[in-house]
Amino acid sequence: MSEPFVRPGTSMCVVSLTYGDDLDAIDAAMSDHVDWLSDAYANGLLLASGRKQPRTGGIIIAIGGKKVTEELIAKDPFVSRGLATAEIIPFTASMAATPLADLLS
Repeated sequence: MSEPFVRPGTSMCVVSLTYGDDLDAIDAAMSDHVDWLSDAYANGLLLASGRKQPRTGGIIIAIGGKKVTEELIAKDPFVSRGLATAEIIPFTASMAATPLADLLS
């Protein structure tokens, strides 16, 4: 029986966005943020993203090392407009579910 996971050895980052106090400003920039996310997905730079619960920010899983991710996140309208701060946590994906194999190779 084959293993139900792969060992990709892929550099990735978890990005934790934390909103400032003005959710109205976040909502006003949401369309630009979604456009930025869409471009990053189209370029193969993101694996997943979504809102934190409760709505205090968001989580992004980026494919690539810390430097690449820092450059990417700096262009996020939430970050570039000072509406959110980003904590970038790099890691190496040493195990992943088999369906992710093509995305991480």
